[in-house]
Amino acid sequence: MQADEKITLRYSPTESARLIKEEARRLGFSACGFAEAEALPPAVVGTYERFLSEGRHGEMDYLERNRELRYAPAALLPGTRTVISVALNYFPKTKQSPSAPQIAYYAYGKDYHRVVKRLLDQLLDYIRREICPEVTGRSFSDSAPIAERYWACRAGIGWVGRSGMLVLPEGGTFFFLGELLVDIPLPSDGPMMSRCGSCRRCIESCPTGAISEAGFDSRLCVSYLTIEHAGEIPKSLAEKLGNRFYGCDSCQLCCPWNRYAHPSEVEAFTPREALLSFNREDLATLDEDSYRHFFGGSAMKRAGLDGLLRNARALRHAATEDEETPS
Repeated sequence: MQADEKITLRYSPTESARLIKEEARRLGFSACGFAEAEALPPAVVGTYERFLSEGRHGEMDYLERNRELRYAPAALLPGTRTVISVALNYFPKTKQSPSAPQIAYYAYGKDYHRVVKRLLDQLLDYIRREICPEVTGRSFSDSAPIAERYWACRAGIGWVGRSGMLVLPEGGTFFFLGELLVDIPLPSDGPMMSRCGSCRRCIESCPTGAISEAGFDSRLCVSYLTIEHAGEIPKSLAEKLGNRFYGCDSCQLCCPWNRYAHPSEVEAFTPREALLSFNREDLATLDEDSYRHFFGGSAMKRAGLDGLLRNARALRHAATEDEETPS
């Protein structure tokens, strides 16, 4: 929509916002909020630039690119006036055996990028059909340079905890985030302030010290090491993997707010029986066919077979050393 075109809402902005949130809930989102699409404030930009300049993003070079898009939603979609933020629960009903090579809960089901984006596209269709036929919008879920947790916080969905995870007051941290940029004005929800208080459980539970009062260092994070990192995992860090095969939920499982976590009703996030059956013996025989059998269609394609074989080597090596260490 061009800036000089008249925007016509079928309802008042307040009623439009209520109806959109109601439809978001019907589609399965656990939370939905709105924020005015302003450029990120200098303090937020400065924190991100410092994170990059100190190299704490590791090998994730994509975090350095398109920063002008990350700092201003209107650069992603010209004319954007509102950022609609949503959260979709992925906390699993059924979990792996504790003795199995552990996979982060977010990767249990189908690839979340497609699931969240499909639902956001349905929400945009609803807005176009029921609220404003002329609306222009674009949906994202970890698929573009956009400050997802910042906008979720601005939209009143939750706050960013010491772990760096977004915390929902009535659900905890096991949520995928998504954004819908639209060129219609909607009333902003107030930002949510942190409720972490003096709690430091995520800092104390991080197996590698990636989380600290000084901030987050991706280079030490088990999720980064087992998913994003190229090459072998440094021995000093591989020794701290424990039973973590892909990703890490340590900073979430210890969070007191996850006492409110409840199983997701999103069918696409129901773990496949094959994935739940994956065990330590399967580490030794992992190949292209078993990779597709156990993990086909999941977000684990991010690491690829080579990355998972690397992780398997690290776990097997750590297990061998444990067996050889005198008690």
